Amino acid sequence: MRDFNSLTEREILALAISLEEEDERIYADFADGLRQEFPSTAAVFEGMQQEESGHRRRLIELFRAKFGEHIPLVRRHDIRGFLVRKPIWLIRPLNLDKVRAQASAFEVESRRFYEHAAARAQDAGIRQLLDDLAQEERTHQDKAEDLGKTKLGTDAREAEEETNRRLFVLQIVQPGLAGLMDGSVSTLAPVFAAALATRSSHDAFAVGLAASIGAGISMGFAEALSDDGSLTGRGLPWARGFICGLMTSVGGIGHTLPFLIPGFNTAMVAAAAVVVAELGAITWIRKKYMETSAISAALQVGLGGALVFLTGVLIGSS
Repeated sequence: MRDFNSLTEREILALAISLEEEDERIYADFADGLRQEFPSTAAVFEGMQQEESGHRRRLIELFRAKFGEHIPLVRRHDIRGFLVRKPIWLIRPLNLDKVRAQASAFEVESRRFYEHAAARAQDAGIRQLLDDLAQEERTHQDKAEDLGKTKLGTDAREAEEETNRRLFVLQIVQPGLAGLMDGSVSTLAPVFAAALATRSSHDAFAVGLAASIGAGISMGFAEALSDDGSLTGRGLPWARGFICGLMTSVGGIGHTLPFLIPGFNTAMVAAAAVVVAELGAITWIRKKYMETSAISAALQVGLGGALVFLTGVLIGSS
């Protein structure tokens, strides 16, 4: 890798052309990835793509005038100090908030590049163009906001925010809630059955830990293999599987941890309190994100939890 300070003016211009071309293509990828679900925001990124294209053309014209027709291939990963960017095709489906944050980071990085490049340039024409581009990148975020105001009316913004919320529920909340419910409810029976059968906090903890981790692995694979998300819009299967598996284990481990308390009776009371808290959290999530009434959610979750808990108590006491 080369140090930025070792680059010649010819190489700096070649690098600037490469950077503008990369940003142009990334904004095109953003527009393409958002067009189906967020058409108005896609139009904003198409406008930003056109601005980057204009920058690239001006840089090429200056390079041709100063150094001729051949532009050497100087890329960001050949130079120290640039941020590593994930390929867009590896991170679909695109998250609206993350895309906006990435675009903002790109603009800051481009501005700093042009400021440093202009400070090193000796040629007056090159320095002037780099200064101009630094100023334009400094105002690029404001221009993007102006584009957003033009392209995104109030109705469009509200519609896209609602779509973003639905995708969050579909891709994050639903698999996480399914895992949390399964982990919190399905492990009640083995944990409390083992506790009452053995009267040993250690044995109950071992059973609960094994059941929680085993259930997490099972639910994670089941969720990941259920569909690839291409038709349902549920997102990347490995991400859903990880979320579901993690929350399943968390749900089971929550009421298992109290059995680390040596005193059996104290551990039982603490575990029962954690169960109530877990069921309350599930009820709250269902009410907030699944548009279920608080009473209905509480009855559904509470009835299921109570039945599984009683099953464990009856089996453990027999």
